[in-house]
Amino acid sequence: MFVDGVKIYVKGGDGGDGMVAFRREKFVANGGPAGGDGGKGGSVVFEVEEGLRTLVDFRYKRHFKGNPGENGMSKGMHGHGAPDYVVPVPPGTIVKDADTGELLADLITHGQRAVVAKGGRAGRGNRRFATPANPAPEISENGEPGQERNLELELKVLADVGLVGFPSVGKSTLLSVVTAARPKIADYHFTTLTPNLGMVDTPDHRSFAMADLPGLIEGASLGVGLGHQFLKHIERTRVIVHVIDMAGTEGRDPYDDFLKINEELSQYNYRLLERPQIVVANKMDMPGAEENLVTFKEQIEDKYPVFAVSALTKTGLSNMLLEIANKLETTEYFPLNEEPTEDQIVMYKHEAEKPEFEISRGSDAVWVLSGSEIERLFAMTNFDREVSVTRFTRQLRSLGVDQALRDRGAKDGDTVRIIEFEFEFMD
Repeated sequence: MFVDGVKIYVKGGDGGDGMVAFRREKFVANGGPAGGDGGKGGSVVFEVEEGLRTLVDFRYKRHFKGNPGENGMSKGMHGHGAPDYVVPVPPGTIVKDADTGELLADLITHGQRAVVAKGGRAGRGNRRFATPANPAPEISENGEPGQERNLELELKVLADVGLVGFPSVGKSTLLSVVTAARPKIADYHFTTLTPNLGMVDTPDHRSFAMADLPGLIEGASLGVGLGHQFLKHIERTRVIVHVIDMAGTEGRDPYDDFLKINEELSQYNYRLLERPQIVVANKMDMPGAEENLVTFKEQIEDKYPVFAVSALTKTGLSNMLLEIANKLETTEYFPLNEEPTEDQIVMYKHEAEKPEFEISRGSDAVWVLSGSEIERLFAMTNFDREVSVTRFTRQLRSLGVDQALRDRGAKDGDTVRIIEFEFEFMD
């Protein structure tokens, strides 16, 4: 099954909690704080695996969670950090945040990695909070929650050469005779519903990847037929091979076919026409093909190289393959939306800065505090210890929460809620 688009959920592992502990050892005067830090949570990491060609595995598993870090221990022992959770993806995978639409990663070559959900920071043990003024603190931190996201994965087939053309012009047959691929071939439109890939070995022993892509029809750039399902895959190719039924077996004019397909490519993204293009005049074994080829060459005016072939009888293929290989040697891949840059592969994008907190009024007239920073501090506070709660209130004050509540009209005795925790506001 070929799958080229899925939505999944990822969550980094939570950091391990720090510990409150004190030394109780013989010959150690007064002991001292000895609570260790927790371990960091494991991140969820996507890694390109060259052998994969589809996102079908994500159809059966849509939730990916990193392992949590180990909690800190006594005697100053730190908890183990969790290893990253590495998820293999096929080359050509684009990763987007499903909620914001932000591009997170564009993974192309084997072994490339992208951190898509960071593991949480480890909580600190009470050893870390010792000061001359407070040499025996009873404060520790909980581990930071791991980052969680809804992601949208899109696969754009990664091939050096893409075969384009109307349905039933012989693209699948051509692929089957120049590679070991065995696409479905039949005498009806849209036999090819998903891209097929194969490796071509030229007569002079050069090789490249060729993709037989679903047939285009007029209006594809607007979503007609397979529409964008096809066109997104042609973006990755470096050379476009335009296959034309030169015999006009379905009553269409070959030159008119050529213009319509190029118009659809241009409407989808005008820069597609900047790619090198080779015209393959197929079905030359059919009646009328020779006459049509003469007329076609006059109309095209030597703008593109034209190769007369018959995929069915396997004639004229060698020169075509050599020319494609020559074009590939002088053509580099570059994204369609911008000129190539040294860092064209986006490995990780940090989130845009968000407000530290927001204040709203709940339906029950309770003041509600929300925001990523304030919720992170809340999750990392150990509410079982009074000194930790006191520290949390100081952190809120330093963020300006007290003053912001006063400015919004909060009064003594009002209830304030953070997630599910409620406390009384004191002015």
